[in-house]
Amino acid sequence: MSRSSRILLHAFIIAGCLVMIYPLLWMFVSSFKDNTEIFRNTSLIPEAVTFDNYIEGWRGLSGYTFGTFFINTFYLVALCIIGNLISCSMAAYAFARLQFFMRKLFFAVMLTTLMLPFHVTVIPQYIMFNKLGWINSYLPLVLPKFLGVEAFFIFLIVQFIRSLPRELDQAAEIDGCGPIKMYWYLIIPLTVPALMTTSIFTFIWTYNDFFSQLLYISDIKMFPIALALRMFTDSMGRNSWGSLFAMSILSLVPVFAMFIFFQRYLIEGISTGSLKG
Repeated sequence: MSRSSRILLHAFIIAGCLVMIYPLLWMFVSSFKDNTEIFRNTSLIPEAVTFDNYIEGWRGLSGYTFGTFFINTFYLVALCIIGNLISCSMAAYAFARLQFFMRKLFFAVMLTTLMLPFHVTVIPQYIMFNKLGWINSYLPLVLPKFLGVEAFFIFLIVQFIRSLPRELDQAAEIDGCGPIKMYWYLIIPLTVPALMTTSIFTFIWTYNDFFSQLLYISDIKMFPIALALRMFTDSMGRNSWGSLFAMSILSLVPVFAMFIFFQRYLIEGISTGSLKG
């Protein structure tokens, strides 16, 4: 490729990046504008910089600060991550290393669940959780994670484990390790990249999950960030756009931090685990 072609290619990529990042830049700049200026002045240069949106937004609504919503979110995310790591890793180890009756059939059935749309199962799940009295609690969002319902993560970890040499298992058996010790002392340390990938995706999907949280949680003091942001708009048209943009920017910080600090594990887990098998 010639030098001029490379310059044109890089210019095209940079232009595409600017187009995609412009809405985020506009929201960031608008978070420092007065409410009356946000839609009157749509440029990226505010007429007057103000931090009132961050102050008012952090004060929250209905007597709860936005810090409460952050705590609720991280609590919910932590439980979901722990549940997925435990259940998905154990299920993946069983499918990848253990021999049991109808193992291939069960694995195929698990993979078919990936093709089921979420909307097909949401009504039966809601009826079941409602009869159990779990509505307006975190149980419908957290407990399924401890039961290995995330087939995507199970498949990802299975592929990663299959890429590990079988000789390691044989050496562990010679040393007297049974299936449980082999899982804990051998498989878990070697599958850290896949487990980190599972943690990252669980964090992002749970953090951004609006529909399920809206479906099962109705008490304001239990709201995660996704539901709390919706409170800045109402059906009467009185919208606190400045506070909404300010808190939206703050809510993006953990997601960006997750990608920045753990992108190596994310790439390694996906490339090594999903491309081998």
